[in-house]
Amino acid sequence: MEQLLVRLGSKATDPVHWLVWSSSEEEIIASGELADAQQLSTLSERAGQRPVIALAPTSDILMKWVELPPKASRKILSAIPFMLEDELATDISKQFFAMGPKQANHQAVAVVSHEQMDAWQTWLASAGLYCDTILPDVLAVPEHEGGWALLTLGEQILLREDSWKGMQGETQWMLPLLTHYAKQSETPVSIANYSELDISGIPNTEQQSAPLELPMHVLAKEAMQCKFNLLQGEYKVRKKRSGVWHQWRVAAVLAVLALTTALVDKSITLYQLKDQNEALRTQISDTVDAGFPNIGMYRDVRRKVRSELAKLEQGGGSASMLVMLDQLAGAFDATNVKPQTLRFDANRTEIRIQAEGDSFEALEQFRRIAEGAGFVVEQGAINNRDDGVIGSVSIRSNS
Repeated sequence: MEQLLVRLGSKATDPVHWLVWSSSEEEIIASGELADAQQLSTLSERAGQRPVIALAPTSDILMKWVELPPKASRKILSAIPFMLEDELATDISKQFFAMGPKQANHQAVAVVSHEQMDAWQTWLASAGLYCDTILPDVLAVPEHEGGWALLTLGEQILLREDSWKGMQGETQWMLPLLTHYAKQSETPVSIANYSELDISGIPNTEQQSAPLELPMHVLAKEAMQCKFNLLQGEYKVRKKRSGVWHQWRVAAVLAVLALTTALVDKSITLYQLKDQNEALRTQISDTVDAGFPNIGMYRDVRRKVRSELAKLEQGGGSASMLVMLDQLAGAFDATNVKPQTLRFDANRTEIRIQAEGDSFEALEQFRRIAEGAGFVVEQGAINNRDDGVIGSVSIRSNS
């Protein structure tokens, strides 16, 4: 699985860092830095079908823990903005409150202005980048248990203090601030340093060696594991439907319609029952209208359905592909596995898909059912993604 990671700035004129990372191959495909947000459009070709994760400057986001009453219901979450009103310098109606993880009776909250959220989404949309995840950049810095983790990105320092706390800003003022906070600690602060920055001069600290890697590489690996997303509530992004998946559904409906039409024709010849004939015609008409709402007028339903099938085949389908997909319909329905991409090799009579499921068990169950239907199934790399898993699957006819 390949992922495009972009780190946005606070303003459209701030530089933008980016990286394409392959988690399956564990290697960097490409990386670079753009002069400003207007240059994001140059990444649209690199993005392709890859999912996009955007990192936002933590300096624009207030991350807080809010203590809730014991046994508080979910309705109490709507009152959190009022609980934080005294800590905010602006009207709460101008702020967006995103809910993070909950620990006991403490709820994590990220607060960012609607204006800033709209700006980030506008930059990405104008560049043609489909982004379904935005998170504070410090949450992409690896967490250092019992201490801090530090990473530099350009002229900025990203500091993660714990699971839901961190700072980000220019090096020239962040170093004095780190020194101040370290002096306030009763015990020496352990700092995992993921940069070449010399922090040995900061008092009351103990530096821990960390692998020296490209900063965006470090951020990409951690970002892909992070469960938090600022795009929730009114900013939640609807998942795009794969065009290939939509074509598969249409093809399956056409295959079923063609089979139903043939059975109807034989039933009319055998039984010569006018009442049953009329009922079946009505059923076919309803099914055709449901599958092809824009099919228009027709006299011969069988000829019309075959015509529509021919159009689909000219657009890239094949008869063997339709048959295989029809036979695999039970496996898809039983496991709730969904293909994100689909390719058909006519020479090998093989379908290759990027399959998305709720769990590893779902993909394994899909494999067993497909093999039970007479197919040879080979599974490739499987990776976690959001609340499920995604993996490559090759399905070949056994005949």
